Amino acid sequence: MSLDPVKVMSGQIKEVKVAPSSNGDSRGSWEEKEEFDQDHLGLSTKPKPPKPQNAVTVAVSSRVLFRTEREQKVFEQKGVEEYLRYQIEHENEPFAPGPAFPFVKALETVNARLRELYPESEELFDIVLVTYNHAHVGIRLINTINHHNLFIERFCMTGGSSPIGYLKAWHTNLYLSADADKVREALAEGIAAATMFMSEKLTEVSESQLRVAFDGDAVLFSDESERIFKAHGLDKFFEHERDNEDTLLDHGPLKGFLEELGKLQKKFYAKGQRLDCPIRTYLVTARSAASSGIRALKTLRAWGLEIDEALFLAGAPKGPMLEKIRPHIYFDDQMFHVEGAAEMGTIAAHVPYGIAQKHNHKHNTGGGK
Repeated sequence: MSLDPVKVMSGQIKEVKVAPSSNGDSRGSWEEKEEFDQDHLGLSTKPKPPKPQNAVTVAVSSRVLFRTEREQKVFEQKGVEEYLRYQIEHENEPFAPGPAFPFVKALETVNARLRELYPESEELFDIVLVTYNHAHVGIRLINTINHHNLFIERFCMTGGSSPIGYLKAWHTNLYLSADADKVREALAEGIAAATMFMSEKLTEVSESQLRVAFDGDAVLFSDESERIFKAHGLDKFFEHERDNEDTLLDHGPLKGFLEELGKLQKKFYAKGQRLDCPIRTYLVTARSAASSGIRALKTLRAWGLEIDEALFLAGAPKGPMLEKIRPHIYFDDQMFHVEGAAEMGTIAAHVPYGIAQKHNHKHNTGGGK
């Protein structure tokens, strides 16, 4: 299976209710849908976005939040001027949802629950839309956001420049993009980041609970153990893990994002809602439980991090397990696992970090991760 960040997605996200829009099965415009939350004076009552330093900031590129493959083709084939003209001519047509759309909707669901419990708190998810587009395209993006009833007030339109400096200024906790080079650039700057793809099939996902699944090595943890496995094989990997059972693994690029999820989970626990928490996290790793799993679990405990469910697959395919979990997003450093998950309908994101990037075209069926 081949994944392409601008590939047309033929599946539908059934549980996420979206209106007809361009690039989808039918066309629509804002003239058909003008719904606003209003108070008795007719004024908008949407909440204010939190201050970046208080929030869990998730930066999402327009190419993964929405489907823009048609516009991308115009840009590639006809150049920037024709692209801008096309966008202006179609600015009253909303983009269809992209692979990050269900994830963003789930973040907003969590925010709604948090505001009910903590009306004055700014410890919320804050979503920033990041795009290389010229500001002229901003009108269509704003119209699309309003059309889909998304609460995104922060935009970063760079006009072709790299957004990484802005991501640091936003205190970004996670960056999702279709541009693998920019994702690698963000990771090099210490920002958790992953590349998202359009898939031919998408599984239904929960509308009431955010589900986030992580691989272990080179995602939550460093690639230390993965390097042993790649260099010396499975037996040496198991030996290394046994010898270092009580030595903590170093942190990986997405450890910080799991920490932020954990902090928000504890706000629900403090209100007696552990069993009804709208955030659930998963570790899905090819590690074996008895031979190499204990080090991973001890590391998470020492970090003070809770993971709701841990699946040690001992090299078995991850796709079938992810199909049962139905996460809004799954993070893995190996394209082999990302493609396998996508084949089963899971929205998977690639974390281009660690030694596995030199082996991503070779299928790995062994221990490690």
